[in-house]
Amino acid sequence: MNKVIYTLLLALSFSFASDVELLEEARKYFYPLPELFPSDKNPLTPEKIRLGKMLFYEKRISIDGTTSCAKCHPLSLYGTDGLEKSRGNFSKENPRNAPTVLNAAGQISQHWRGDRKDVEDQAKRSVLGKGSFGAPSYQWVENVLKSIKGYRELFKKAFPDDKDPINIDNFAKAIGAWERTLSTPSRFDDFLKGHVDALSEKEKRGLKKFISYGCVACHSGALLGGTMYQKFGIYEPYWKYTKSKKIDEGRFNVTKKEEDRYVFKVPPLRNVALTPPYFHDGSVRDLKRAIWIMGKVQLGKELSEEDISDIYSFLTSLNGRLSEDIITVPLLPVR
Repeated sequence: MNKVIYTLLLALSFSFASDVELLEEARKYFYPLPELFPSDKNPLTPEKIRLGKMLFYEKRISIDGTTSCAKCHPLSLYGTDGLEKSRGNFSKENPRNAPTVLNAAGQISQHWRGDRKDVEDQAKRSVLGKGSFGAPSYQWVENVLKSIKGYRELFKKAFPDDKDPINIDNFAKAIGAWERTLSTPSRFDDFLKGHVDALSEKEKRGLKKFISYGCVACHSGALLGGTMYQKFGIYEPYWKYTKSKKIDEGRFNVTKKEEDRYVFKVPPLRNVALTPPYFHDGSVRDLKRAIWIMGKVQLGKELSEEDISDIYSFLTSLNGRLSEDIITVPLLPVR
């Protein structure tokens, strides 16, 4: 055998073995996204999902007639609005950055402070939110929906066993049902399923560093996060580097427990490269800057430019594929 060919085959064999080893290591911390995020309390049906998608875009249930779920979570921006802090009815500013709605149903809770237990709870409580829909009451929302003939028919099909199907709980279940379909698999899922060439060499280096540097202590699972709470600023105060306009005490304001001061839900990293700005207050717009900050305040590490570039490249492999259902806007009943 030609010596050059032999050397090449040897190098390829070593590279493949290295890739397989990385894959095995990655599978200790991550697993592919499921197609759906089901709930025993809210069984998914085509009728419920169809209705929920419409309600996600419905503005008439807001006090100003311009606010919908899609206002703060436009799918054209991968489920975020690109603002530091979202603006609801009459442009009222919300206290925190709007996280993406994509894959949100797979998390342990909703909101940065985890004060919404699931997507159904989030949908229900948002309509009364002063910075969200601003509706005066649940009854008011129900009356608006009942006044539209198309919704009377759609709710009846989605909840055929209910005598009075248009109620706020069914409203929340319908939106929750649709949001439980918003899964966005990416090339990283292909890698986890055994296609080691799905990632570039630079992305693989980033994955290795993501694991070895300890990022996986919080950012693991199918979503690479969203499964636990953690203090933001373990080694140094987070606001030292974020230039936050206001210091947010996180879950402490919900639980009143000292151990929850500056604690937030760990954000999932799916589609993170496509959903700036970053952190609970949207105080950092550049993802590479956010990676450097996380190294400083969470890991106590001074990441090099090469480290940051490699990890950034790995995070781009989490950019998900949007289904046709996600990217199409539904027609709403007009009467």
